[in-house]
Amino acid sequence: MRITGTIVNYYIHCKRQCWLFAHKMNFEDDSEDVRIGRILHEIRSEGRTNTEIQIEGIKVDKMTEEYVVELKKSDADVEATKWQTLYYLYILKQKGLERKGRLEFIERNKQMHKTAELELDNRTELELIRLLNDIEVYLQQDKPVPAIYAKKCERCAYYAYCYI
Repeated sequence: MRITGTIVNYYIHCKRQCWLFAHKMNFEDDSEDVRIGRILHEIRSEGRTNTEIQIEGIKVDKMTEEYVVELKKSDADVEATKWQTLYYLYILKQKGLERKGRLEFIERNKQMHKTAELELDNRTELELIRLLNDIEVYLQQDKPVPAIYAKKCERCAYYAYCYI
């Protein structure tokens, strides 16, 4: 199974969501939050030439001479976004394209947006490789981990699958 940035993000955010998504159980098309995120991404990218790039199963929101930029509608799970972006940096590095990472969070109800910068150093790359191995092992399981309720579940596209 090919690992994608979304799978890395979901593994950090919710292992159950990760397994379901990776096994082609996609409930996101009906999610209002996902639709809002896509619209914000389109608005933010409008009129720009250095937007979304696809390489070997990864979809980079924006790439400049210095940065790979990942756009998110909120900073609700910075850790998941961080590892997703580090994964993109890792794949691009394997292709000879070394960049830094930049996370941009576009808050819906706020005038300003937050940014954070990342670098894929040797220690972080080793951590990422261990994470990717853990993801591969987890996705080979016959079923996902059991649902464990958290506040974030209420707005999840997979809520009905897990709790109804």
